[in-house]
Amino acid sequence: MRKKIALAVVGVLVVLLVWQWELVSYGLMQARGQVRIMVNSRPVAELMADPNYPDSLKQKLKLIAEIKRFAIDSLRLDPSGSYESFYDLQGKPLMWVLVGAERFRLVPVSFEVPILGTFSYKGFFDESRLREADSLLRKQGYDTRINEVAAYSTLGFLNDPILSNMLDRSEGSLAELIIHELTHGTLFVRDNLEYNENVADFVGEYGAERFLAQKYGRDSEQYRNYVAGKTFYERYDEHILRGTRLLDSLYQSFKPQTPVAVKDSLKWETIGQIVATSDTLTDERTQTSMRLVNKRRFSKLNLPNNAYFIGYLTYRKQQNRFRQEFENQFNSDFGRYLTHLKQTYPSL
Repeated sequence: MRKKIALAVVGVLVVLLVWQWELVSYGLMQARGQVRIMVNSRPVAELMADPNYPDSLKQKLKLIAEIKRFAIDSLRLDPSGSYESFYDLQGKPLMWVLVGAERFRLVPVSFEVPILGTFSYKGFFDESRLREADSLLRKQGYDTRINEVAAYSTLGFLNDPILSNMLDRSEGSLAELIIHELTHGTLFVRDNLEYNENVADFVGEYGAERFLAQKYGRDSEQYRNYVAGKTFYERYDEHILRGTRLLDSLYQSFKPQTPVAVKDSLKWETIGQIVATSDTLTDERTQTSMRLVNKRRFSKLNLPNNAYFIGYLTYRKQQNRFRQEFENQFNSDFGRYLTHLKQTYPSL
């Protein structure tokens, strides 16, 4: 009898494994990538004691420790064991994310992640698996975009290491990144990626500005450059978000009988206008008109597609909402606002 039960259990497991093989194999791929990072990370204390490790990089490691302490003590983000080890990427990408979007609607392809919920992107440690997934989406008629990942958070389940590419960042960019990722470990709502990324962006930017003001002073080059850059990218965000509204209106005007060739022509004409008009944006860090990095990247033969605009809707659409709540309803009291967010949006 026991043997029959055991065989039945094994049979059920085999069926489940075959049925969900894509999910299982994807999970194994991600687990291998995470284990590789954990196994090959070195304690920061070990690097700091290494006489052969460059002093300039040791200063960046010290700065990260200061940023983390500020995030916990001053911003009241949850304590974390992250950023106390170091992983050398050796000049290679950490991982990639794939974003998919419908061809004539600003609607993302959804990817289900067990426990965490639905995401509008999918991460890959394996580049060959990434290319296969990208090819499949494109064959199905979706717009796609692949981005390299500079950092990510395991949401407090694991202790995330400092990545070698982080040390190339300016003081302000580094502070924003560390605080952004620590925010994910404090506030993360299942099935609400847009909220999670927008709130982490808001806290990251607010926290970085406060940190720089406290450490270097508001007259410092570090602070002034960060604020000027933040202002510039806010202009770019607004420009792109206006573009998403323009595209959305265009797509809604399409009729079922509108030929695909006509839809494509109008789509790319509109996207081309959005890219071209980004030339009007200025950057106070240089006091001169400059072309955006994104603008230089795109040519007439390589315009951003719907997947690019989906990224902005995911990360930046709610920025004004958080800022207005913080300033108007909570009188810029961050402690009260963080408590409100925790109570209103229970995290995992």
